[in-house]
Amino acid sequence: MTNKLPTAIIGGGPVALAAAAQLVKRNMAFVLFEQGDRIGSSVHSWKHVRMFSPWEFNIDSAARELLLQAGWVAPEQSHLPTGEELLQHYMEPLANLDQLQPHIHLNAKVKAVYRKGFDKMKTAGRELAPFIIEYQSDNHMKRFEASAVIDATGTWLTPNPISSNGNDAEGEREHENQIFYGIPDVLGPSRLRYAGKNIAVVGSGHSAIQVISMLHDLKLQVPDTTIHWVLRKQDVSDAFGGGENDGLPARGELGNRAFQYVQLGNVQVHTPFLIDRIKDDVNGSLLLQGTKREHAFSIGQIDEIIVATGSRPAFSFLRELRYEIDSAIESAPQLAQLIDPNIHSCGTVRPHGEAELRQPEKNFYIVGSKSYGRAPTFLLATGYEQVRSVVAVLAGDYQAAREVKLQLPETGVCSTAKPASTSREDSCCSPQKITFKPLPVKTTECCSSVKTELPCCETTSTNK
Repeated sequence: MTNKLPTAIIGGGPVALAAAAQLVKRNMAFVLFEQGDRIGSSVHSWKHVRMFSPWEFNIDSAARELLLQAGWVAPEQSHLPTGEELLQHYMEPLANLDQLQPHIHLNAKVKAVYRKGFDKMKTAGRELAPFIIEYQSDNHMKRFEASAVIDATGTWLTPNPISSNGNDAEGEREHENQIFYGIPDVLGPSRLRYAGKNIAVVGSGHSAIQVISMLHDLKLQVPDTTIHWVLRKQDVSDAFGGGENDGLPARGELGNRAFQYVQLGNVQVHTPFLIDRIKDDVNGSLLLQGTKREHAFSIGQIDEIIVATGSRPAFSFLRELRYEIDSAIESAPQLAQLIDPNIHSCGTVRPHGEAELRQPEKNFYIVGSKSYGRAPTFLLATGYEQVRSVVAVLAGDYQAAREVKLQLPETGVCSTAKPASTSREDSCCSPQKITFKPLPVKTTECCSSVKTELPCCETTSTNK
């Protein structure tokens, strides 16, 4: 295989663009395939959401250099951008640079990646064969040869289903018109869909809490709006995160707000409620059925369901490549012990690069949030350092690849409880006590399960 062939980047998000910028910095050819009709099409779907991390952690170093050379004015480093600001002030200007724009293919959905003339089983001469990228564009199948492949497709487009067993709940697909996966803009274009409705939000991570916060603002405008929060956790307090101890203040404040909404009685909490069935109810509404503490439980007359239970990677187009993933987390195997939420929930993962991401298929890498599999712990800065190290190896600069340096905000607190059945290392940070700000007003309506001092646990951030 000749090194004159370009590197193929699959995906059009921030980490994919960072990989392109790193390749440009080293004068290496590349082609980027984005299945959407615009760069950052997944980011566009959550453009109304404000990120937890400031600009300081959201701009790749090589991308910054290229942008500054073109006269770009960097945003205020301490500002927390929305998804729309990330697109307008960073991703779109970067993608439009002369060094990148000609090599970006939009509306290019990758269907398969494999070695030219080789299926997965054949070994002799495999590493000498170029990669073939099969992609659909303009209703035609096309093929492209590459010397290396960087899969930065993320996980946003493959959300987890509503049930607790990882599969669709009975009736979930039949009622898709009343289900939204992700974070809808309930204060914007989707306002009419949710105002004055009986809404169930399923999930316990920061995406779910963001949805709860937006719906609470909507409820203040339209009091008839009813918010049900469905969690799988044993106690709602387990979802509030690190509070004032969180190194990302906006993330800690989000937990504070959720704590207050529940304490005021403005959000009806159902936990642990494991949904396994969705059925028609009266007047076009839905009935959610399942179990709560091992007893049958249901919530009726639900008009809309918002599912914010995280997402998972897609691997079908990689079928003929030799790759490895952790059997539980579906992450790069060497990252699993650092991010496994069954063991700990630390957001501060030690710096890592090409060595931890290396796959059995030479010159093939899974990076970005997809490298974290189903674990909800990813920050953009982590992905940027990943691709910097990967590109260094592709360029033959092994020393630079090994010098992985990453400065991330401290997450403040984490769980260190380790199940007796697991053999993974406990690599979490030191436990601390979590406290939440007092309510600004007194109320007699208080959820008895909410504690002012919570056991040590932290949920870590996604980049949404």
